[in-house]
Amino acid sequence: MLIDTHCHVNFNAYQTDAAEVIQNALARDIWLINVGSQFSTSQRAVQIAEKYPQGVYAVVGLHPIHLYQLHVDEAEQGLDFVSRAENFIKADYEKLLAHPRTVGIGEMGIDYFHLPADEDLKKVKTRQKEVFLQGIKVAQEFAKPIVVHTRPSKGTSDAYDEVIEVLKKADYFQAVVHCFSGTKEQARQLLDLGVHLSFTGIITFPNAKEIQELVRFVPLDQMMVETDAPYLSPEPYRGKRNEPAYVELVAKKIAAVKNLSFDKVAQATTATARKFFNL
Repeated sequence: MLIDTHCHVNFNAYQTDAAEVIQNALARDIWLINVGSQFSTSQRAVQIAEKYPQGVYAVVGLHPIHLYQLHVDEAEQGLDFVSRAENFIKADYEKLLAHPRTVGIGEMGIDYFHLPADEDLKKVKTRQKEVFLQGIKVAQEFAKPIVVHTRPSKGTSDAYDEVIEVLKKADYFQAVVHCFSGTKEQARQLLDLGVHLSFTGIITFPNAKEIQELVRFVPLDQMMVETDAPYLSPEPYRGKRNEPAYVELVAKKIAAVKNLSFDKVAQATTATARKFFNL
């Protein structure tokens, strides 16, 4: 058994075949957690989870790129959309968090890679931190874990330092930093705080030596697996739409990198995810 701890079958990429994609994962004994990026996709994640008695769950939250309207265009990741500016309405997210199929709040955090060109960047970064803290406060009130998005400025790891600062300020570490790609020192700091780190299909890429080294470094009991589907498809599906079922390839690569059996990685990451999200 495996758990894809971070995917987006609630996104439009699965508008015509979401049920089929989910069933394909469940048939392989793979559970999944759909993660929201704004209120509409968060609401959809809950609605999808309601349809399944077990194995499909929701995390709800506001992604930092949805605080402002901006054009996101990254062909390699299949990203091409204009984000809609949205405020974090606490009462709206509280309703979704109260649902029994909602197991966390996110994805939220810091994104310095995608920033609006026509705004005061200092104010934008300040607002990202403020909204991140607001989300953490709600997580504390509901005793739910948080799913953290972190995207540094190009060629840097700056956003990870900011995330560490915010988590320390909030004094809340029931968190998983998804799609981790920071430095080993930043990983060490997060692990020392009790934060979990999650890895995607990026680790299967031939040129992903630095992230593979991070996989080698991170203890198995603080690690989770994810796809971030529909993005970041692992080899040999790179360039195609990702699916939760492909999380098996992520786990297999972790096993190879850490020189462990696939069964051990599957059992450990599943146990960690079940405990973390209270599944």
